[in-house]
Amino acid sequence: MSVLLSDSITGEPSPVDNLLGPWENSADPAYCCGPDGRLIAGNLSFARKFGRAVSMLRGLSLLELIHPDDAALEQTSFAELARPPHRGVTENRWMTAAGIRWFAWEKVAQLDANGQITAIRAVGRDITRQRLAEEQYHRLSSAVEQSPVAIVITDLDGRAQYVNPKFTEVTGRTLEDILDSNVDVFRDGHTSEESYQQFWDTVRKGQEWLGEFATRRTDGATIWESVKVSPVRNPAGEITNLLCLREDITGRKALEAELRQAHKMESLGTLAGGIAHDFNNLLAIIHGYAEFCMQGGTEPAILQKGLQEIHRAAQRASGLVKQILTFSRKAEVRYAPVDLNQLARDLIALMAETFPRTVTFQLSLADKLPALMGDQTQLQQIVLNLCVNARDAMPKGGTITVSTSIRSAAELIARHLPAEPGRRYVRLDVADTGCGMRPEVRARIFEPFFTTKQTNQGTGLGLAVVYGIVSGHHGFIDVDSTIDVGSTFHVYLPLAADVAVATPTSTDGEFPSGTESLLIVDDENSLRTLLATAFTRKGYRVSTAATGLEAIELIGDTTRPIDAILLDLNMPGTNGLEVLKIVRVCRPDVKVLVVSGHISADVREEFKQLNQNEFLQKPYRLEEVGRRMRALLDESRT
Repeated sequence: MSVLLSDSITGEPSPVDNLLGPWENSADPAYCCGPDGRLIAGNLSFARKFGRAVSMLRGLSLLELIHPDDAALEQTSFAELARPPHRGVTENRWMTAAGIRWFAWEKVAQLDANGQITAIRAVGRDITRQRLAEEQYHRLSSAVEQSPVAIVITDLDGRAQYVNPKFTEVTGRTLEDILDSNVDVFRDGHTSEESYQQFWDTVRKGQEWLGEFATRRTDGATIWESVKVSPVRNPAGEITNLLCLREDITGRKALEAELRQAHKMESLGTLAGGIAHDFNNLLAIIHGYAEFCMQGGTEPAILQKGLQEIHRAAQRASGLVKQILTFSRKAEVRYAPVDLNQLARDLIALMAETFPRTVTFQLSLADKLPALMGDQTQLQQIVLNLCVNARDAMPKGGTITVSTSIRSAAELIARHLPAEPGRRYVRLDVADTGCGMRPEVRARIFEPFFTTKQTNQGTGLGLAVVYGIVSGHHGFIDVDSTIDVGSTFHVYLPLAADVAVATPTSTDGEFPSGTESLLIVDDENSLRTLLATAFTRKGYRVSTAATGLEAIELIGDTTRPIDAILLDLNMPGTNGLEVLKIVRVCRPDVKVLVVSGHISADVREEFKQLNQNEFLQKPYRLEEVGRRMRALLDESRT
């Protein structure tokens, strides 16, 4: 029996064997082939897929139409059709007129009376879009599974629905652990409930949330992570899930800290000349008045005047040393109320002696400036770096003006600055009368290592460090600059709420008396003798030790009464920390006051583990030592 099929090119009817049956006029491509893989017939849809006339299909080998990489699969499918139920499905690629396409074929074998295959009928469906979607899904799935960033997908209530292997590696938690323990994956890192609520307020509005967190892993290690949480929407635009990306930035944070410290020391170098100048002046005062008093025969009033000048110079030297240590030490960030006006005065006093004489300073500070909550060391670096930048912009000299003022959020928002509504800000202005900046330079000044200075004259880190510190204090910077007129940096820092600047309390007072037994441990003979004399005059029973080993011997002698110990930290051989460990074993109830010029963060942490929280900074006043020791002894009685 034969039928007439329309030729797609000539339109003339073409007789072929009626093997296609109901698929002869189907929209789905269909073909019949012999056991040798050569076409017997094909419908119009099949012919059009391959850009051929129906009459040209007969005798054509399927291998000419199938992708070479899938030819073996096609031959295997023929062998499977020889076995009952003589049906099968294959998916392979074909080289059509429109390019390579994927087809799924449902095949049925036609058998003769002896059960031999005489023909194979196949009806196909173009599944190219489906296969591409599956391939894309597998690629995305593999990318997520192998991502170097920790990924979490949650529902709208924050319940985890998926975590990738990197998340498990970083946190030590699998999805099963999170579900079993009902862990809130978004709570980690938020230091307060207010911060956590602000996070939810942001994501529930459909906005992206960004933040940086220090989190502790299950093995006790602390890591820094950059966290981004974004809403996931369905085709209708409705939020269905939350996507959280957590990138480990511990290495970057460590590098940033090293860069800040390196630039801090570079900046400190600019003060070296002024510091030396100040110290030389102070030493000249101390030496001069000391020699004058030692000459003898001087009236008591003149001696008193000389001693007062020596004392005043020593106090100034003490303050200078404290500023240098505060600025140069590599310490953890500590936020506390800071008097920005006083900070600016102190730094400018140093810089005025260091900078070229052609550079002059002007101060315009707001009266009764409220407290600024910040890290004093980092705020010092803002002022210093901006002033150094201003100095370098005036190679022939000029004026640096430092001013402070209060600005409201409404005023700043009106100027399109990113102020937080309802807050008040301190504005620190550092202005110069230098060369100014071109717009293209101004656009890059906060980039790390960007500099317009000549080689070996700058690292390009100064303003980048300033930007980082200001951002860390939740502030922002604005810059005005005009060529040949100068530049002004406006630093906006949020005020501490309801905090007033602490006014220095007078340290003048009486050295308190007592009758307790004290042990004074210090390797400096003159200082040890001075302390022993001062406490003895006030009624205390005093023993002294010049070394850590000598102190340990006295402490181990349980027949010797010791009520408190004044312990120097830095001594040759056995230091104060080792002595304190012996004290905690032999005399756990004895109070200890540790004295040092500087205690690093690591050493302070070791003291904390030994339950030692009483420290006294060198240099100190005698009455201050007396008051602190008296308070310590009185505390032990309560």
